Amino acid sequence: MQNKNGVIVIEGHVQGLANLRTFGEKGIPVWLVDKTDCIARYSKYCKNFSICPSFETDEFASFLIELCKENNLKDWLLIPSNDHAVYTISKHKTALEKYFKLFTSDLSVIENIYDKGKLIQKAIENDVIAPKTYFINNEEEFRSTKFDFPLLVKGKNGLNFYKNNKTKVYKINNQYEFETHLKELQNTFKLSDLLIQELIPFKNHKTISFAAFCINGEIKSYWCGVKLREHPIEFGTATLAKSINAPELLEPSLKIINALNYNGICEIEYLFDTKTLEFKLIEINARTWLWVELAKKSGVDLVYMAYCIVNQLEVNFPKSYKQNNYWINPITDLVFSMVAISKGKLSPFVYLKSLLTFGKTNALFRLNDPKPGFAYFKNLFAIKKQR
Repeated sequence: MQNKNGVIVIEGHVQGLANLRTFGEKGIPVWLVDKTDCIARYSKYCKNFSICPSFETDEFASFLIELCKENNLKDWLLIPSNDHAVYTISKHKTALEKYFKLFTSDLSVIENIYDKGKLIQKAIENDVIAPKTYFINNEEEFRSTKFDFPLLVKGKNGLNFYKNNKTKVYKINNQYEFETHLKELQNTFKLSDLLIQELIPFKNHKTISFAAFCINGEIKSYWCGVKLREHPIEFGTATLAKSINAPELLEPSLKIINALNYNGICEIEYLFDTKTLEFKLIEINARTWLWVELAKKSGVDLVYMAYCIVNQLEVNFPKSYKQNNYWINPITDLVFSMVAISKGKLSPFVYLKSLLTFGKTNALFRLNDPKPGFAYFKNLFAIKKQR
């Protein structure tokens, strides 16, 4: 293998592809690992690809160590793009640090983030505004609590909740709906596993992402963007996004990052509540996120900063970034925009106008690296055919 320290990119979906291209364009060797076939493996920058065990298993950590031993990958940086992978790396941090360079927080920090109940409590303790949250531990507390509807019910551990229910959240309009859904959920989850929150009205709001590069609880550089379109239409992942200026999010972000003593890259999500005229903390992703490439194109290259830090290279922490840059996942945006138009939730004129915006970063297709885009297209229709 090359003498130059490389990077192991973990998970090869859209954000993994963005991370892989970032390093590959700089001549940094990249080894990609994923549980299954993935689009990033078809990039010209992917020199090696390995199928790995499930990210949430201890076997995944053992796999990484064996990969290092067998291929002389000592001191390569691990860049996870998946919550389960982040958790497992943090859990086995002491063992993995003997072989790799890590830029990941300790497990105690990650648990305070990925348990959304703990994160909301941490926010409340540090005067960071969050949606009204009901902490219910048993049937007696549920019966004695007066709820203000509408509500959202989701899992404190979002990935496990989605895995079991095939949905991120339940929207609850009244007591009858609440009790009906709880009967279903209690087959899998305890009441104490659920996060019950006020519903911030979807109309006229968009999810704002505050992405930060943090060292020991201090934000060194940051960037902000907004989801313009997403799938599903509510509570979904971005299909079209834009970089924006949101200076009012710096103070609450500084507070929560400091309170967590967070170390690494993260994306903090906020929603603006038009009733109270406040931004409210929704969640934190302790990793890069789907449209991380937009931050890079705006001048904040988070994963390369991590590479420089762990390899003791000179690093630039930008204090500003370009605004009004756009990012699009063209295939997913087309499919779900057509669905939204058919349901009357998106104007055809607004959709067509957005396509005329020049200078968008394309999540998939590159003239000099076209294969991942075609792999995404092929996989999308293969999934539809299987259904």
